Parts: sequence; C-alpha cells; structure tokens
Amino acid sequence: MASYKEIVTKAVVGKGKKNFVSEHMVSPQITPTTILGCWVINHNFNGIKNNDDVTVNGSFDVNIWYSKENNTSTEVIKDTINYSEKIKVKMSGDNYDGNEDIIIRSLKQPTCNKAEIIDGKIKYSIEKELAAEVVGDAKIKVGINEDDEEEMEEEIKEENTANENIEQEINNTVKEDFL
Repeated sequence: MASYKEIVTKAVVGKGKKNFVSEHMVSPQITPTTILGCWVINHNFNGIKNNDDVTVNGSFDVNIWYSKENNTSTEVIKDTINYSEKIKVKMSGDNYDGNEDIIIRSLKQPTCNKAEIIDGKIKYSIEKELAAEVVGDAKIKVGINEDDEEEMEEEIKEENTANENIEQEINNTVKEDFL
C-alpha cells in the first residue's frame, strides 16, 4: 500500500540574466593626450525582488590611466559608478509569499570596452553581465511504500540480534586476567 509524504525544502523558483552596456564621461583636470589603460575594481551589488523583476543596485570604481602634456607624464583618474539595473525573472509557479531569498551573480565582471578622448574629456564604455536567482520554499510529494518499511524494520531487528550475539561471544572468549 502506497502513501505520500510532503517534503518542504528551499529551491530555485526563478531565474534571469541580462547583459548591460553603459557609457560614462569623466573630466580630468589636465587635458589627456593618450589613454593608456582602463580597469574596473571594487564591484559590489545586491538585489531586491519587485514582481517579475529583480532590481540590482551596485557600484564599482573605474581607474583610467592616461598620459598628459604631450606624453611626458601620466595620471590615473578614478570614477565611482553607482547603478540600478532591472533583470526580468522567469518564475516557476506563482504561489510565493515574498520571503524569497535573492542571489545575484556577476557572470561577467564590469570591464572597459572602449575609452577615447573627446573634447578634453574621457568617454568610456563599461560592459557587465548579471544573473539573478530567486530561492523560495518548494514542496515535493514522495510516494512511500509501507511494505518496504516493515521489511526494513525486520532487517534492522535481525542485524541487532546478530550484533548482540557477536558481542556476547567476544565477552565469553576474552580472559580478563590475561596479564
């Protein structure tokens, strides 16, 4: 005779990912001659669920290395970028109570794709890819075969009896006054 049990567990109930490209402008104090490098560090982010979207709020620092004064010296300018991006999340089902956990992953860390000098300012492009997972409670129904439970109980009883017999045999054969 089969019966069913419900198991409640945490599971991924929604997923989404999106690629983002943004352009920014920074104005150095001294007009740059050449862009020598651009790198992104200190990427931090978190997510909040809003209906079928997850809003990702984050920030990162952009460091641009450039030459100045006809390539005679160099400088690094730092620009901190704050962002708020939306990721559409496809949910499996619709019975969620709002107590879900949001997991955000950076599939592609922010990187500088292009940096150029325009009218004495530095214009640069940043690309990143973010993924969101919504983790909530899920119920799983499992079929239980009660006949198997009775057989397993018999096997456990037989094993316990065998263990008791072995223990008794050891106690009978060990001589305590051996030494």
